[in-house]
Amino acid sequence: MDGATPLTTDALVQLTAMLEPELQATNRAIVARMDSPVSLIPQLAAHLVAAGGKRLRPLLTLAAAKLCGYEGSRQVQLAACVEFIHTATLLHDDVVDESVLRRGYASANTVFGNKASVLVGDFLFARAFQLMVEDGSLEVLRILSAAAATIAEGEVLQLTTQNDLDTTEQKYFDVIRGKTAALFAAACEVGGVIAGRPAAQCAALAQFGMDLGMAFQLVDDALDYSAVQAELGKTVGDDFREGKLTYPVLLAIADADAQELEFWTRTIGAGEQNETDLGSALALMKKHNTTLRSLARAGAFVESACAALGVFPPSPMREALMDVARYTTARRF
Repeated sequence: MDGATPLTTDALVQLTAMLEPELQATNRAIVARMDSPVSLIPQLAAHLVAAGGKRLRPLLTLAAAKLCGYEGSRQVQLAACVEFIHTATLLHDDVVDESVLRRGYASANTVFGNKASVLVGDFLFARAFQLMVEDGSLEVLRILSAAAATIAEGEVLQLTTQNDLDTTEQKYFDVIRGKTAALFAAACEVGGVIAGRPAAQCAALAQFGMDLGMAFQLVDDALDYSAVQAELGKTVGDDFREGKLTYPVLLAIADADAQELEFWTRTIGAGEQNETDLGSALALMKKHNTTLRSLARAGAFVESACAALGVFPPSPMREALMDVARYTTARRF
């Protein structure tokens, strides 16, 4: 970790700058493939583009390809494919979670309605699979299609754990491995595949992405109980209101006394909440230091992610990827 870029958004800005031509090409591909003669599709898509986002997952595809010395152009279409899969899941998630904010903007389901959001999400999934087929690699198709299926499994598994105080830490990790980390892993792995790198290096890229994704979601879940809403870009406390058994809640429940357990049983287990309960939940999180403990667990995944890249020789791109991983536990949104 010595000499690493400061743990700020500078790491992501640096990686973006290193990949600027490829990222611009990816953005052009995204806009072109969002077009449709059905006017509601590009309208809703434009709303999503306006909301921005870090483009972290497609950046990982571009970065992995460059790390592996790839000099063609396939990574651009595949990065767009990864972003379409991600955006489709966001559209569906916001409907399931009844979210009203996404990246600080009104969520698409709030503006256009649930039906349109679900159907445009389906459209983006279809576009993603068209891009996979156009790439022509069965291995790429296998990796990305498996990730798409795993994401859906992760979301369904999360649904089964909602309001269930018997949810284990292992099941929580199974949820985030599916719903978040699987796409990070696939996004990285395909960069090595198109470069024709050995299986060990492709596996290392997948491991880097998996560990990074686990850390990313752990931090995201911690921020839901600690961030400022204006910075987070979504309503703080959404996970609490939805009865999600995320890592900070699991930590608080594990350390709860009888009175605190009664609180969690009523608010999360039974879903009976009043307007003061979020404040009480935040106080319990502070008491049991769940934010720092969650970040520490995320930090362990970051260390594992960086270690996975040890199979590659030192290079500016390898260091930039490691710095982005380290930035994950310092982000505030």
